[in-house]
Amino acid sequence: MFKSPTYHNRRQTLLRQAPAEGLILLFGNEESPMNYQDNVYPFRQDSNFLYFTGIMDPHHFLLIDPATGESTLYGDDLSLDHVVWMGAQPTMAEKAAAAGLEKWDTYAAGLAKIKQAATRQHPVHYLPPYRHDRLILLANCLEQPTAEVEKGFSEQLCKAIIGLRSYKSAEELREMEIAVNISRAMHLAAMKSCRPGQTEAAVAGIVEGLAVAGGGRLAYSCIGTINGHILHNHYHGNTIKDGQLYLLDAGASSPSQYAGDITRTFPVGQQFTSQQKEIYEVVLEAQEKTIAAVQPGRSFLDVHLLAAHTITQGLKALGLMKGDVAEAVQQGAHALFFPHGLGHMIGLDVHDMEDLNEDWIGYDETVQRSTQFGLKSLRLAKKLEPGFALTVEPGIYFIPALIDQWASNHQHQDFINYPALEAYRQLGGIRIEDNLVVTPTAYEILGKPIPKTVTDIETLRQE
Repeated sequence: MFKSPTYHNRRQTLLRQAPAEGLILLFGNEESPMNYQDNVYPFRQDSNFLYFTGIMDPHHFLLIDPATGESTLYGDDLSLDHVVWMGAQPTMAEKAAAAGLEKWDTYAAGLAKIKQAATRQHPVHYLPPYRHDRLILLANCLEQPTAEVEKGFSEQLCKAIIGLRSYKSAEELREMEIAVNISRAMHLAAMKSCRPGQTEAAVAGIVEGLAVAGGGRLAYSCIGTINGHILHNHYHGNTIKDGQLYLLDAGASSPSQYAGDITRTFPVGQQFTSQQKEIYEVVLEAQEKTIAAVQPGRSFLDVHLLAAHTITQGLKALGLMKGDVAEAVQQGAHALFFPHGLGHMIGLDVHDMEDLNEDWIGYDETVQRSTQFGLKSLRLAKKLEPGFALTVEPGIYFIPALIDQWASNHQHQDFINYPALEAYRQLGGIRIEDNLVVTPTAYEILGKPIPKTVTDIETLRQE
C-alpha cells in the first residue's frame, strides 16, 4: 500500500475527468467459494478499487460524490467471532485513514445510499461488472434487470480511469520492478531445475512456490509446457523428454499486486538442436528489434508489424516462407506462425485494465482494430506515450491443426512453403517476453536481465 496522499490525489484527479453528477461507485471484490462457502479461492481485490484506496480486504466499496468532492468508504468492522479465526484486523477507521479518507460507514448504509440515488433517478456511475455476484448486487440496488445492468456501465468513468491508470508513476514502477525480479527468480529456477523425466507440473510447482515466497503469488495462471504451440496452455501433466523445448510464461505479482509477465523458452537438454536454434534466433532478433523500436510517438501497431516483417524475413531465409516479405505481411501470411499480438499494457492487471474495454485501452480514433487473422489479436496498437508499461513478446509456433487447415485450403501458398513445414511439425513454439516502460526519449526494460541469448541459456542449462 502506498502512502495515503497517493490515493487522495488519484481520487481528486478522477473527479476532474469523471461524470459531474450523481454518484461514482467503485466496488471491491468479495470472497469466491471454490466448492463450499468457507473454502474460497485465493482472494484478489478489484484492481480499480485497489488503485483508488489501496485496500486489499474483501467486502468494501467506495462512493464518490462529484457535487461535494467527498469520498466515502463502506464496509464493516469484524466481529469477535471473526477475530477468533482471523486474528486482529484493521478497523474501518484505520483503513479509511490509510487510504486518505475522512468518511466511512457500514456496508448496508452504502447499499442504502445507492438504492436511494436510483430511486431518485440520480445517476449511479459504475464500471463493467465482471463477477456475477456484483452483477446481482447492482441489479438489486438499481432495481434493474441484470441484462440492463450489464450494459449500463459508465463509458465516461471507464475512460477517465483508463486515462489515469495508463501512466505509471515512479512508485508504481518500483512495484513492477519487484514483480519482474520475483518473476526472474522463477524463470531462473525453472531453467536450472528442468530435467528429462520430470512432469511439467514439477517445474510449475517450483515456479508458483517462488511467487508465493516473494510475498505475492502468480499474477496469472502459469503456462509451463513442452507444447508451446498451444498459446494459453495451462495443462501440466506431460512428462518432459530430452530434445524438447520448455516454454515458460509465468509472472509474479508484487505484494501490492502489480504484475510481472515474462516468457522464456529453453531446451530440456543442455543445448538447443540446430533446428530449434535457428527458429529461436529468429524470434530473438524480432524481440530485440521491436524493443529497440519502442519510443514515444510511435504506434505499437508499427512495432508489431516490424516483428511480423522480421519473422517473415527469418522464415524465408530458412526456406519456410517465400515471396515478397512486405506483401506476405500485408496479406497476413506470417500469422500461420505468429498468430497473436506483440504485446499489451501491464500494471495492476497482467492485461492492464482490460475489464474496462480492451479497445478503449489499446486503440483510439487514429487506429482501429483489424479483422485479419493474427492482427485482430493485437491488444495494443495506438501511439506510445511516456509512462506506458507494456510487454514485448514475439513468437513462432508450429500448430499442426492450423498448418493442415491452411494447406488444405491452399491458403497463402504463394508465401508459405508447406512441404518444408513437415520437418518442423513437432517443434512446438518459441516465445520471448519482457516488460518495458516507455520513457520520455525511448524505453527501459523493467527488472534485472533474464537470460535469453542462446549462449546464456545453454550455459545455464549446462551448469
